[in-house]
Amino acid sequence: MDIHLLNSIFSIILILVRIYSFGMLIYFLLSWLPGARENALGQFMAKIYEPYLEPFRRIIPPIGMIDISSIVALIVLGLFQRGLATIFNMIINALV
Repeated sequence: MDIHLLNSIFSIILILVRIYSFGMLIYFLLSWLPGARENALGQFMAKIYEPYLEPFRRIIPPIGMIDISSIVALIVLGLFQRGLATIFNMIINALV
């Protein structure tokens, strides 16, 4: 496989993870707006992000009115993105 093609594929995957992270941040901010999660955009985003957030919510209970599990989920996604980038760089460097 061509190294440039592989690099492009890895870059696209990392961009998609970054877009997912950014969308999750927007989804979190929607919770601060009254009724924002009940409209069509909020419901659509819930279908995308709630399956990822659910395991974190089962493990980490809310502290008063603050949902810490969402913050942990975002941190884990950031760590996943960095780990993925490191693995991709190791693969590319091994092929060079």
